[in-house]
Amino acid sequence: MKKRLFTLAYLISFFPADDIKAQLFSETIYPQGYFQWPVGAKVALAANFGELRPNHFHMGLDCKTDQKENVPVYAAAEGYIAKVKIEPFGFGRAIYINHPNGLTTLYAHLNRFYPELEKYITEQQYLREKWNVMIDLPPQRFPVSKGQFISASGNTGGSQGPHLHFEIRDTKSDKVLNPMLFGFDIEDDVAPEILRLAVYDRTRSTYEQPPQLLSLKKVNGVYRPVSGDVIALSNRVSFAITAYDRYTGSGNQNGIYQAELYHNGTSIAGFRMDSISYDETRYLNAHIDYKTRANGGPYLQHLSVLPGYRDGIYRTAVGQDGVISLSDENPHQISILVTDANGNVSTLQFQLKRNAAMDSKRKDTGQLLVPSQLNVFEAKTVRFYLPEGSIYDSFHFQFSETAPLQGKAVYQLHRADVPLQQYIKIQIRDFFSTEDTGRMMMKRTWKSKTDFKKAEFNQYWYCAAFREFGQFQLVADSLPPVVTALGGFRNGIKWVGAKKIAFMVTDNTEEIKEFTARLDGKWLCFSNDKGKVFQYQPDEHLTAGEHELFIQVTDLSGNRTEKTYQFTR
Repeated sequence: MKKRLFTLAYLISFFPADDIKAQLFSETIYPQGYFQWPVGAKVALAANFGELRPNHFHMGLDCKTDQKENVPVYAAAEGYIAKVKIEPFGFGRAIYINHPNGLTTLYAHLNRFYPELEKYITEQQYLREKWNVMIDLPPQRFPVSKGQFISASGNTGGSQGPHLHFEIRDTKSDKVLNPMLFGFDIEDDVAPEILRLAVYDRTRSTYEQPPQLLSLKKVNGVYRPVSGDVIALSNRVSFAITAYDRYTGSGNQNGIYQAELYHNGTSIAGFRMDSISYDETRYLNAHIDYKTRANGGPYLQHLSVLPGYRDGIYRTAVGQDGVISLSDENPHQISILVTDANGNVSTLQFQLKRNAAMDSKRKDTGQLLVPSQLNVFEAKTVRFYLPEGSIYDSFHFQFSETAPLQGKAVYQLHRADVPLQQYIKIQIRDFFSTEDTGRMMMKRTWKSKTDFKKAEFNQYWYCAAFREFGQFQLVADSLPPVVTALGGFRNGIKWVGAKKIAFMVTDNTEEIKEFTARLDGKWLCFSNDKGKVFQYQPDEHLTAGEHELFIQVTDLSGNRTEKTYQFTR
């Protein structure tokens, strides 16, 4: 009960004990000391569980590796290797270990696995003729003991620098648990820092207003708005905060563990970064003020539950959602407690008053789209529908059709600073010659970002699934990928001493559907880490003598490039 009592002690200092109502969160207890630190480097974090990332929560610990690769990675406890994953982005090269206590640990962004495992996985890649794989392993195949070397650390996949990404999951549900609750020896006596407060008029959509942003100051150990009392501009308001956490001796701005909102001494809503599944991680876009962040502003974490997000990290009192109703102009006492996983607490406190004369009178126009129901938009040549659960808050949809660009109309479907939880099928009606239908792509643009999807044809409607709004246009793609050999490799070369064979592959639609390499007619394993360069490290499959290397690359539209290289090793 240590964390709970510590938090209550903070509250008692601001409100009489009889006025304090029960908190929303019960204490979470996980096995302490069961897992050892998983990497042979100083115990230090580059990121913690629940940090805010684009479109997702950070789902584990980023363990520092002294800013270098090939640091030994160890099994955190006894068990067996259950899965191995290799992919160009995401985890890169990863190992999953199942443990007897019903938990699974994951180790990601790795380089080479320990020899027996590396040999087995390579054999599986050649059997499947596939570099990016997800391989399930039987329990008896690769048992491990606690502290056993399993891999060298690396920087593969979506990593931006050398480190080990480490997760603890419930094996049965695959729910990811906060590793900071398992008793790792990370000294932490530093309370979270609260940087700013945001106030929202909840008679309107959170996407159709700029929040009031209030800077804070710390007075006698308590954060307060610099401007003093907070003035509400409507009879319904909610709050969000920018806050970070640090541990002792670290300057890294890590994510906070918990925040709880109190209204006149009663806990009404809050969130806790305790456990999150990968099915839920995109709900980060409902947890933050997505529009503010998408337009270059700070991360603001909502203390209220948006209508389209009813589960996950939030807890609310009965009949509450974190939105405060103000039926009078009397002062209301607001406290926000921000806690880290070690029980250190920071408090933001202020008085909230309503000024009815300043209530917002703005009226928004456009078709109103509402969360938790089916929404349909139809125009003459473009249409889509939003399945239930696609959006988090109501908003008025804006549509326009602009002048044709390179022959085809551009459709503005709202703005990409309003997020989508699910993929939606955009349909555009147009007439192309029969030979063009198989080459049709749908292009989505927002600011400097452009992405393409293959458009499926059905009775002059072209359909593709996207997870963001923006500007949409049909484009015909007849250009094949461009394949460029790197490092001086070329047809007819006598190839001596080089460490790898590598190719840069580019395409006008940016996406490559398939890359295949065959050496003397047999499949050859080219890696594609981070999706930039396809490369092969010479092994027993490339012997001395004359060889023929055949490369075939296909883009999303089916355009294909083939190249053949004769060379001698």
